[in-house]
Amino acid sequence: MSELEQERKDGEVTGEKEDFAGMLEGTVKTLNTGEAVSGVITAVTAGELQVDLGVKVTGIIPYDEATEDSSVKLTEKYHVGDEIEAVVIKVSDKDGVATLSKKRIEKKLSWKKVLDAYQNEAVIEGKIVEIIKGGVLMEYESNRIFVPASQTGIPKEGDMNVLSGKTVRAKIIEVNEGRKRAVGSIRKVEREERKQKEAAFWSEIEKGKEYEGEVKSLTSYGAFVDLGGVDGMVHNTELSWTHIKHPSEVVRLGEVIKVYVKDFNPETKRISLGYKTEESNPWNIFRSRYEVGDTAEVKVVSLMPFGAFAEIVPGTDGLIHISQITDHKIAQPGEVLTVGDVVKVEIIGIDEENHQISLSIRALMEKEREAEESGFTEEDFGDNA
Repeated sequence: MSELEQERKDGEVTGEKEDFAGMLEGTVKTLNTGEAVSGVITAVTAGELQVDLGVKVTGIIPYDEATEDSSVKLTEKYHVGDEIEAVVIKVSDKDGVATLSKKRIEKKLSWKKVLDAYQNEAVIEGKIVEIIKGGVLMEYESNRIFVPASQTGIPKEGDMNVLSGKTVRAKIIEVNEGRKRAVGSIRKVEREERKQKEAAFWSEIEKGKEYEGEVKSLTSYGAFVDLGGVDGMVHNTELSWTHIKHPSEVVRLGEVIKVYVKDFNPETKRISLGYKTEESNPWNIFRSRYEVGDTAEVKVVSLMPFGAFAEIVPGTDGLIHISQITDHKIAQPGEVLTVGDVVKVEIIGIDEENHQISLSIRALMEKEREAEESGFTEEDFGDNA
């Protein structure tokens, strides 16, 4: 046999020995408690999963080590051929079985997510699952995060129970890796998001810009409106065209109203808002409905020595001079009229510049008398008789 043939033969034998050694190593490889392993599911029952780990023992994951959710059905969630990761919790060489836990590896992975969120200062979402002394517990990736009362965003004297069952956004502000405990803050996220909203708001604000906002508080001089993280104030004089004693006469707490920016100061963070509009201006409403010579039903609102003031439309009054109250001379308006009377008048004058209106009952009385003398009735003249 040549040297070349001998070398080839020796090489083949060496390779066979190495392959056999590798196969043998795989069959006798041992598992250690606490070790993370991966395998393929070979059987699924209602009570356990069987896993091929590529070693001499069979992996078994009991139901209570497969999931913490008692409503989960293993036969629906897992299938033969699925790859799965788990942690070794017990090995029995005698029985040829290794008891595994999927829950424990999930806890390791979920705790890593908590650490990552802490290190990256990431915002996480979780559900408030319990109200406890000194704060609340938020569940995130199967971990319970403690949120102290001071970090919940609830006022000091407020009721933390309003958070129960709610999904909230928070940041991890402290961790104890040894005990696998973490502390979160809802308030930190709220503050950061509020600052972002404020910055965006102040970069876009301009005079005349309209907003929809919620009435947050009422004072004796006006209403404060939340424009989306930034408050503005509507003074009483901007709430109504008529005099009001308190903003509650026009708006109520929690009401969403349309406002517009009258003025603002980015340095002092003050915003002056307007609420009343030209469309709601009583004078404009009056002018859209009436002209000189028209007839209107008005309500007497006050009596003066020189005449009576009567409301034509809400917020707009006209004067019935004492000489126009009746067709004969009287000493004072109270001889004919009382406050609250509703009477028909003719509009005999409109002063656009000073927003003054002159009314006359006498003019209608004279028209009615002339009509009677001529044989016509009031109906013959229509509404503007």
